[in-house]
Amino acid sequence: MSTAPEHLAALVRNGVWWARDYLYAAVAQVRGMGRRDRAEELADGDGVPILLLPGIYETWRFLEPLARALHDRGHPVHVVTELGGNRRPIAESAARVARLLVARDLDDVVVVAHSKGGLIGKHLMAFDPAGDRVRAMVAVATPFGGSRYSRLMPTPSLRAFRSGDATMRALAAAATVNTRITSVYGAFDPHIPEGSELAGATNVRLVTGGHFRVLADPRVIAEVIRVAE
Repeated sequence: MSTAPEHLAALVRNGVWWARDYLYAAVAQVRGMGRRDRAEELADGDGVPILLLPGIYETWRFLEPLARALHDRGHPVHVVTELGGNRRPIAESAARVARLLVARDLDDVVVVAHSKGGLIGKHLMAFDPAGDRVRAMVAVATPFGGSRYSRLMPTPSLRAFRSGDATMRALAAAATVNTRITSVYGAFDPHIPEGSELAGATNVRLVTGGHFRVLADPRVIAEVIRVAE
């Protein structure tokens, strides 16, 4: 049982992580606003192809630092620009991803996903024939078990993360693909109090906390490199 000072210290630590998390998210959103370079510039390379799947209300620009680091290692990085700000239902978004894989004839793909992107990736792997084109997925801060905060959210796109949602239940039941997933998550996630541990997957718990800022943790790219190379 934790003492009062230990509990207070944990609250302060989590509060600092939370503040840094939103600062990181704000900077990441602003960073991509004025950029004019195109996603196609990252699609060349001889390495294992990487597919980016950002979280809700995020474009691929949110993951651009990670994308460029992987591209610099020789990996072609592919972006589903049709996802836009990623507000559509998970199944619809997964279908768009599948069409891109087929259109570009991509095989042996490693998906790198953040938050909702991990749910889209798992839906693709579990329910679409194009999912066989995916070697593995590294999902960062993904609510595989849902989030209890979802039911309090004002929009349907956010309420879709309830554990009782039909799509979320179907994803939870589709456990056979979990062995191809690496779930990376922080010690504290202000958006997913349940955490992102996924039974049967390779689970990587970071020593830092957050929902957005964990994307910059060196362990994330290390896991992608481990899977892809």
